[in-house]
Amino acid sequence: MVEISASAVKALRDQTGLPMMECKQALLESGGDQDAAIKYLREKGKKTMAARADRGTDFGRMGVFTDLAKGVGAMVELRCESAPVVSNEDFVRLATDLAQQLATGPGANTAEELLKQPSPSNPKQTLADQKDELSNRIREVFNVGRMARVLAPAGAYAHHTGEYGVLVELAATGGKSIEPQVAKDIAMHIAAKNPKAVTKDDLDPELVRKEREILSEAARKEGKPENIIAKMVEGRLRNFFAELVLTEQPFIKDEAKTVGALAKENGVTVKKFVYWRLGKE
Repeated sequence: MVEISASAVKALRDQTGLPMMECKQALLESGGDQDAAIKYLREKGKKTMAARADRGTDFGRMGVFTDLAKGVGAMVELRCESAPVVSNEDFVRLATDLAQQLATGPGANTAEELLKQPSPSNPKQTLADQKDELSNRIREVFNVGRMARVLAPAGAYAHHTGEYGVLVELAATGGKSIEPQVAKDIAMHIAAKNPKAVTKDDLDPELVRKEREILSEAARKEGKPENIIAKMVEGRLRNFFAELVLTEQPFIKDEAKTVGALAKENGVTVKKFVYWRLGKE
Protein backbone atom coordinates (compact mmCIF):
# COMPACT_ATOMS: atom_id res chain seq x y z
CA MET A 1 0.00 0.00 0.00
CA VAL A 2 1.25 3.47 -0.88
CA GLU A 3 2.16 5.52 2.17
CA ILE A 4 0.32 8.84 2.23
CA SER A 5 2.05 11.70 4.03
CA ALA A 6 0.23 14.20 6.21
CA SER A 7 1.49 17.02 3.99
CA ALA A 8 -0.06 15.37 0.90
CA VAL A 9 -3.39 15.04 2.69
CA LYS A 10 -3.22 18.68 3.81
CA ALA A 11 -2.40 19.85 0.29
CA LEU A 12 -5.42 18.00 -1.09
CA ARG A 13 -7.63 19.38 1.66
CA ASP A 14 -6.42 22.92 0.95
CA GLN A 15 -7.25 22.44 -2.72
CA THR A 16 -10.66 20.82 -2.30
CA GLY A 17 -11.90 22.03 1.08
CA LEU A 18 -13.02 18.48 1.92
CA PRO A 19 -12.48 16.65 5.25
CA MET A 20 -9.02 15.24 5.96
CA MET A 21 -10.19 11.62 6.14
CA GLU A 22 -11.91 11.86 2.75
CA CYS A 23 -8.79 13.38 1.24
CA LYS A 24 -6.61 10.61 2.70
CA GLN A 25 -8.96 7.94 1.37
CA ALA A 26 -8.92 9.57 -2.07
CA LEU A 27 -5.12 9.57 -2.11
CA LEU A 28 -5.04 5.93 -1.04
CA GLU A 29 -7.48 5.00 -3.81
CA SER A 30 -5.40 6.99 -6.31
CA GLY A 31 -1.98 5.71 -5.34
CA GLY A 32 -0.93 9.10 -3.99
CA ASP A 33 -1.60 10.94 -7.27
CA GLN A 34 -3.08 14.35 -6.42
CA ASP A 35 -4.81 14.87 -9.79
CA ALA A 36 -6.29 11.38 -9.71
CA ALA A 37 -7.43 11.96 -6.13
CA ILE A 38 -9.21 15.16 -7.15
CA LYS A 39 -10.97 13.28 -9.95
CA TYR A 40 -11.90 10.51 -7.51
CA LEU A 41 -13.38 13.04 -5.05
CA ARG A 42 -15.25 14.77 -7.85
CA GLU A 43 -16.83 11.56 -9.10
CA LYS A 44 -17.67 10.42 -5.59
CA GLY A 45 -19.24 13.82 -4.89
CA LYS A 46 -21.38 13.58 -8.03
CA LYS A 47 -22.75 10.23 -6.89
CA THR A 48 -23.45 11.57 -3.40
CA MET A 49 -25.27 14.64 -4.70
CA ALA A 50 -27.18 12.60 -7.29
CA ALA A 51 -28.64 10.57 -4.44
CA ARG A 52 -29.82 13.83 -2.87
CA ALA A 53 -31.16 15.35 -6.10
CA ASP A 54 -34.77 15.31 -4.91
CA ARG A 55 -34.05 17.66 -2.02
CA GLY A 56 -35.81 21.02 -2.10
CA THR A 57 -33.83 24.07 -3.20
CA ASP A 58 -35.95 26.84 -1.70
CA PHE A 59 -33.12 29.33 -1.22
CA GLY A 60 -30.62 30.93 -3.57
CA ARG A 61 -29.70 34.16 -5.28
CA MET A 62 -29.81 36.03 -8.57
CA GLY A 63 -26.49 36.38 -10.34
CA VAL A 64 -26.25 39.42 -12.65
CA PHE A 65 -23.67 40.72 -15.10
CA THR A 66 -23.58 43.54 -17.65
CA ASP A 67 -20.99 45.08 -19.96
CA LEU A 68 -22.20 48.34 -21.49
CA ALA A 69 -19.21 48.58 -23.84
CA LYS A 70 -19.89 45.13 -25.30
CA GLY A 71 -23.65 45.59 -25.17
CA VAL A 72 -24.49 42.43 -23.23
CA GLY A 73 -26.16 41.50 -19.98
CA ALA A 74 -27.57 38.46 -18.21
CA MET A 75 -29.29 37.25 -15.06
CA VAL A 76 -29.26 33.69 -13.71
CA GLU A 77 -31.15 32.17 -10.78
CA LEU A 78 -28.94 29.83 -8.72
CA ARG A 79 -30.70 27.80 -6.04
CA CYS A 80 -29.53 25.95 -2.93
CA GLU A 81 -30.99 24.13 0.07
CA SER A 82 -30.35 26.49 2.99
CA ALA A 83 -30.21 30.20 3.78
CA PRO A 84 -26.59 30.36 5.08
CA VAL A 85 -25.22 29.17 1.73
CA VAL A 86 -26.73 32.15 -0.10
CA SER A 87 -24.07 34.50 1.28
CA ASN A 88 -21.17 32.04 0.90
CA GLU A 89 -18.44 33.81 -1.06
CA ASP A 90 -17.91 30.92 -3.50
CA PHE A 91 -21.66 30.52 -4.04
CA VAL A 92 -21.94 34.23 -4.87
CA ARG A 93 -18.98 33.83 -7.24
CA LEU A 94 -20.66 30.89 -8.98
CA ALA A 95 -23.89 32.86 -9.49
CA THR A 96 -21.92 35.77 -10.97
CA ASP A 97 -19.83 33.46 -13.16
CA LEU A 98 -22.98 31.86 -14.55
CA ALA A 99 -24.41 35.27 -15.45
CA GLN A 100 -21.13 36.52 -16.90
CA GLN A 101 -20.66 33.48 -19.11
CA LEU A 102 -24.26 33.62 -20.30
CA ALA A 103 -23.81 37.30 -21.19
CA THR A 104 -20.40 37.15 -22.85
CA GLY A 105 -20.28 33.61 -24.19
CA PRO A 106 -22.09 31.96 -27.11
CA GLY A 107 -25.36 31.85 -25.18
CA ALA A 108 -27.38 28.92 -23.87
CA ASN A 109 -30.99 27.82 -24.03
CA THR A 110 -30.76 25.47 -21.05
CA ALA A 111 -28.84 25.21 -17.81
CA GLU A 112 -27.10 22.10 -19.16
CA GLU A 113 -25.78 24.05 -22.15
CA LEU A 114 -24.50 26.84 -19.93
CA LEU A 115 -22.84 24.50 -17.43
CA LYS A 116 -20.77 22.90 -20.21
CA GLN A 117 -19.08 26.24 -20.88
CA PRO A 118 -15.86 27.51 -19.20
CA SER A 119 -15.98 29.37 -15.91
CA PRO A 120 -15.00 33.06 -16.24
CA SER A 121 -13.16 32.95 -12.91
CA ASN A 122 -11.28 29.76 -13.85
CA PRO A 123 -11.30 29.05 -17.61
CA LYS A 124 -9.48 25.75 -17.02
CA GLN A 125 -12.68 24.26 -15.60
CA THR A 126 -16.27 24.23 -16.75
CA LEU A 127 -19.08 25.83 -14.81
CA ALA A 128 -20.36 22.31 -14.16
CA ASP A 129 -17.06 21.39 -12.49
CA GLN A 130 -17.13 24.60 -10.47
CA LYS A 131 -20.70 23.87 -9.38
CA ASP A 132 -20.05 20.20 -8.56
CA GLU A 133 -16.92 20.92 -6.53
CA LEU A 134 -18.66 23.60 -4.48
CA SER A 135 -21.77 21.46 -4.05
CA ASN A 136 -19.63 18.55 -2.83
CA ARG A 137 -17.72 20.78 -0.42
CA ILE A 138 -20.81 22.40 1.07
CA ARG A 139 -22.85 19.19 0.79
CA GLU A 140 -25.94 20.82 -0.67
CA VAL A 141 -27.81 20.41 -3.93
CA PHE A 142 -27.50 23.38 -6.31
CA ASN A 143 -29.87 23.97 -9.22
CA VAL A 144 -29.66 26.53 -12.00
CA GLY A 145 -33.12 28.01 -12.52
CA ARG A 146 -34.28 30.82 -14.79
CA MET A 147 -31.89 32.52 -17.20
CA ALA A 148 -32.23 35.77 -19.14
CA ARG A 149 -29.83 37.29 -21.66
CA VAL A 150 -29.78 40.71 -23.35
CA LEU A 151 -27.70 41.35 -26.47
CA ALA A 152 -27.85 45.11 -26.06
CA PRO A 153 -26.70 47.74 -23.54
CA ALA A 154 -28.17 46.78 -20.19
CA GLY A 155 -28.39 47.69 -16.55
CA ALA A 156 -28.68 45.15 -13.75
CA TYR A 157 -29.21 45.03 -10.02
CA ALA A 158 -29.33 42.20 -7.51
CA HIS A 159 -30.31 42.81 -3.90
CA HIS A 160 -27.53 42.06 -1.42
CA THR A 161 -29.52 39.08 -0.13
CA GLY A 162 -29.80 37.78 -3.69
CA GLU A 163 -33.55 37.35 -3.22
CA TYR A 164 -34.49 39.43 -6.23
CA GLY A 165 -32.82 40.89 -9.29
CA VAL A 166 -33.43 43.04 -12.35
CA LEU A 167 -32.07 43.05 -15.88
CA VAL A 168 -33.10 46.02 -18.02
CA GLU A 169 -32.43 46.50 -21.73
CA LEU A 170 -31.52 50.05 -22.73
CA ALA A 171 -30.76 52.01 -25.87
CA ALA A 172 -28.71 55.18 -26.28
CA THR A 173 -30.31 58.16 -28.02
CA GLY A 174 -28.97 61.43 -29.36
CA GLY A 175 -25.48 60.07 -29.87
CA LYS A 176 -24.84 59.81 -26.13
CA SER A 177 -23.21 56.84 -24.43
CA ILE A 178 -25.04 55.28 -21.50
CA GLU A 179 -23.52 56.09 -18.13
CA PRO A 180 -23.06 52.96 -15.98
CA GLN A 181 -24.54 54.68 -12.92
CA VAL A 182 -27.68 55.66 -14.84
CA ALA A 183 -28.10 52.07 -16.05
CA LYS A 184 -27.70 50.77 -12.51
CA ASP A 185 -30.02 53.43 -11.06
CA ILE A 186 -32.82 52.47 -13.44
CA ALA A 187 -32.38 48.79 -12.59
CA MET A 188 -32.32 49.61 -8.86
CA HIS A 189 -35.50 51.66 -9.21
CA ILE A 190 -37.25 48.72 -10.91
CA ALA A 191 -36.15 46.43 -8.09
CA ALA A 192 -37.57 48.83 -5.50
CA LYS A 193 -40.85 49.72 -7.23
CA ASN A 194 -41.62 46.61 -9.33
CA PRO A 195 -43.46 48.34 -12.21
CA LYS A 196 -45.69 46.26 -14.46
CA ALA A 197 -44.81 47.93 -17.77
CA VAL A 198 -42.25 50.26 -19.34
CA THR A 199 -44.74 52.75 -20.82
CA LYS A 200 -48.48 53.38 -20.61
CA ASP A 201 -48.92 51.76 -24.02
CA ASP A 202 -47.36 48.56 -22.69
CA LEU A 203 -49.98 48.11 -19.97
CA ASP A 204 -52.75 45.57 -20.50
CA PRO A 205 -55.58 47.61 -22.12
CA GLU A 206 -58.16 45.59 -20.16
CA LEU A 207 -56.50 46.61 -16.90
CA VAL A 208 -56.67 50.29 -17.90
CA ARG A 209 -60.29 49.93 -19.03
CA LYS A 210 -61.33 48.44 -15.69
CA GLU A 211 -59.52 51.17 -13.77
CA ARG A 212 -61.23 53.83 -15.88
CA GLU A 213 -64.62 52.26 -15.12
CA ILE A 214 -63.88 52.18 -11.38
CA LEU A 215 -62.82 55.82 -11.36
CA SER A 216 -65.84 56.86 -13.43
CA GLU A 217 -68.24 55.11 -11.07
CA ALA A 218 -66.52 56.68 -8.06
CA ALA A 219 -66.92 60.12 -9.61
CA ARG A 220 -70.63 59.51 -10.20
CA LYS A 221 -71.10 58.48 -6.58
CA GLU A 222 -69.47 61.78 -5.61
CA GLY A 223 -72.22 63.50 -7.57
CA LYS A 224 -69.97 64.87 -10.32
CA PRO A 225 -71.71 65.95 -13.56
CA GLU A 226 -71.32 63.59 -16.49
CA ASN A 227 -69.79 66.30 -18.67
CA ILE A 228 -66.71 66.60 -16.42
CA ILE A 229 -66.30 62.99 -15.31
CA ALA A 230 -64.17 62.06 -18.34
CA LYS A 231 -61.66 64.82 -17.59
CA MET A 232 -61.59 63.93 -13.90
CA VAL A 233 -60.95 60.30 -14.69
CA GLU A 234 -58.04 61.09 -16.98
CA GLY A 235 -56.52 63.21 -14.24
CA ARG A 236 -56.93 60.49 -11.63
CA LEU A 237 -55.47 57.90 -13.99
CA ARG A 238 -52.13 59.70 -13.63
CA ASN A 239 -51.79 58.23 -10.14
CA PHE A 240 -52.64 54.79 -11.51
CA PHE A 241 -49.96 55.08 -14.18
CA ALA A 242 -47.45 56.49 -11.69
CA GLU A 243 -47.86 53.34 -9.64
CA LEU A 244 -47.61 50.75 -12.41
CA VAL A 245 -45.65 52.28 -15.30
CA LEU A 246 -41.86 52.62 -15.08
CA THR A 247 -41.48 55.80 -17.11
CA GLU A 248 -44.32 57.46 -15.15
CA GLN A 249 -43.01 56.53 -11.69
CA PRO A 250 -41.23 59.15 -9.55
CA PHE A 251 -37.53 58.24 -9.53
CA ILE A 252 -36.54 56.79 -6.14
CA LYS A 253 -33.44 58.99 -5.84
CA ASP A 254 -35.22 62.20 -6.85
CA GLU A 255 -39.01 62.11 -6.73
CA ALA A 256 -39.20 65.54 -8.38
CA LYS A 257 -38.63 63.77 -11.69
CA THR A 258 -40.00 60.61 -13.28
CA VAL A 259 -37.89 57.72 -14.48
CA GLY A 260 -38.91 58.74 -18.00
CA ALA A 261 -37.49 62.23 -17.43
CA LEU A 262 -34.29 60.78 -15.96
CA ALA A 263 -33.85 58.53 -18.98
CA LYS A 264 -34.52 61.34 -21.45
CA GLU A 265 -32.06 63.78 -19.89
CA ASN A 266 -29.38 61.10 -20.00
CA GLY A 267 -30.04 60.04 -23.58
CA VAL A 268 -31.48 56.65 -22.66
CA THR A 269 -34.53 54.72 -23.82
CA VAL A 270 -35.78 51.82 -21.72
CA LYS A 271 -36.73 48.95 -24.02
CA LYS A 272 -37.79 46.18 -21.63
CA PHE A 273 -36.94 44.64 -18.28
CA VAL A 274 -36.98 41.38 -16.34
CA TYR A 275 -37.79 41.42 -12.62
CA TRP A 276 -37.45 38.15 -10.74
CA ARG A 277 -37.98 37.22 -7.12
CA LEU A 278 -36.51 33.93 -5.97
CA GLY A 279 -38.96 31.09 -6.51
CA LYS A 280 -41.73 33.36 -7.83
CA GLU A 281 -42.81 33.73 -11.44
